[in-house]
Amino acid sequence: MLKRFIHYYKPHKKMLLLDMLAALAISIIGMVYPIVTRNMLNVYIPEKMYSTIVIAGAVVLVLYVVRMLLNYFVQYYGHMIGVRMQSKMRTDLFTHLEKLPFKFFDNNETGRIMSRITGDLFEVCELAHHGPENLLISSTMIILSFSYLCSIDWILTLIIFSCVPLLVFVTLHYRKPMSEAFRDRRKSNATINAAVESSITGIRVTKAYTNVNCEEAKFAKGDDEFVDASRRSYKAMALFHSSTQFVTNVFNVIILIAGGLFLYSGRINFGDYSTFIVSVNLFITPVNTLINFMEQFQNGVSGFQRFLEIMDEEPEKDAPDAVELTDVEGVIEFKDVTYAYEDAKEVLHNVSLRLEKGRKLALVGPSGGGKTTLCHLLPNFYKLAPDSGSILIDGKDLKTLTMESVRRNIGIVQQDVFLFVGTIGENIRYGRPDATDEEMIEAAKRANIHDYVMTLEKGYDTEIGERGVKLSGGQKQRLSIARVFLKDPSILILDEATSALDNTTEVLIQEALDELCKGRTTLVVAHRLSTIRNADEIAVVMNGRITERGTHDALIAAGGIYNKLYSLQFRQNDYVDLSK
Repeated sequence: MLKRFIHYYKPHKKMLLLDMLAALAISIIGMVYPIVTRNMLNVYIPEKMYSTIVIAGAVVLVLYVVRMLLNYFVQYYGHMIGVRMQSKMRTDLFTHLEKLPFKFFDNNETGRIMSRITGDLFEVCELAHHGPENLLISSTMIILSFSYLCSIDWILTLIIFSCVPLLVFVTLHYRKPMSEAFRDRRKSNATINAAVESSITGIRVTKAYTNVNCEEAKFAKGDDEFVDASRRSYKAMALFHSSTQFVTNVFNVIILIAGGLFLYSGRINFGDYSTFIVSVNLFITPVNTLINFMEQFQNGVSGFQRFLEIMDEEPEKDAPDAVELTDVEGVIEFKDVTYAYEDAKEVLHNVSLRLEKGRKLALVGPSGGGKTTLCHLLPNFYKLAPDSGSILIDGKDLKTLTMESVRRNIGIVQQDVFLFVGTIGENIRYGRPDATDEEMIEAAKRANIHDYVMTLEKGYDTEIGERGVKLSGGQKQRLSIARVFLKDPSILILDEATSALDNTTEVLIQEALDELCKGRTTLVVAHRLSTIRNADEIAVVMNGRITERGTHDALIAAGGIYNKLYSLQFRQNDYVDLSK
């Protein structure tokens, strides 16, 4: 882990070197005051060297001015090193997240991921900046003060420094429980973030169902976990700080007693005794800095560990010899496809089907039968196991093709339309960011959304709000269709694209979809059977298997499951048993 952390210092090694040199100079200048103090008390004042006293004071003042400038450099540029490292880590994390498979996001809440990008990396940034400086400055001050005190009286110095082993023992003893407690605190903080993100996203549902109390209860549960984790972490921190503070206070007691005895016996003079008091404080300060740094170190390490947990997640990868999918005709074939999510029950069982270029295949059947899974497997959102069949496009196995080239040639329109914060134009252009205004407008016209956009004061520059909250369901759906028109894929997936719309809006959307399907190989998932009567072929998917295939008329005539589904929707039967 240390090697991976140091890797982020490499682009800033020159600035880091200057920062460390400045920190070293600050430490050295800090030793000037006790040296001058000793000379003042032992030489300059007793011998009445008034001009030397003024010169020495002026030199100390000049050095303090230099130290002020060095402190400015360390504080500003040192922090900027940390910020740039944080920026690089955040960029790496975001880039890595974009490459992770769907199963990662299935198992990790957005709020938890967000906490790692923001809070965790901030702590890492603070460690990146303060860590090297605190270690260098404090270590240097401890070594210099120890050496200087030994030059005055080595016996008294060893007596004072006899407390150091005790301080080390206390630090090591309390460090592990404090580390574990802070790690738990971060996890509970991520739980709160996840609860807040979920509640804010679903605020309209919460208000519609008057379930504010339920959301408050869920938040309170996460908050209680955070409070409990904080209690344990602060208890560990309190034990750590109170114990180490007691040890450092013992230093003052020892110098008071031992130094007084040495002064009484004539072993040292008053000037040396005063210098000891000043220099010991110079020693205690960096010791306290190192002690306080342990808390920051634990926060930073915990944050970096959580950062690495995501970075170590296996990203989506193309096969070593994967090739680009080009000149797509759109012939799709599933061969003996079997699939299960994680360790769950199989969703698909030996599914085989073929769809020729430009043809439309509709998938129907009860919810949970595997229709959407088929749609997710085609763009390689989920990968098949080696012995679980194969999916081919134009006779080429998906395993041998790059994922980007496959997805570039597939357009998807879903029931739950996702729109990004921004303008109408920006969301349409998501289909092809380099499209011209004319191409974007043409796509909007073909999706039957242009006329509506023209009624808006800002037209295509109109902000749509988070997830398109300012648009109706039909408007959002047409906008997503315009996005696919602009992408102009050879293969199209319509996953219940009209199931959440009213009948009037459905007619408008269906017209746009029919226009979109022209010349494209289309896979349609639909519960409203009226929307797929004109499909070239219909497949009934139940319990992970294709139980029936044929045209609408042929399946109705067969009197099987499709006929029962159709009867359920159009003949107003109270109940139709599909199992018979």
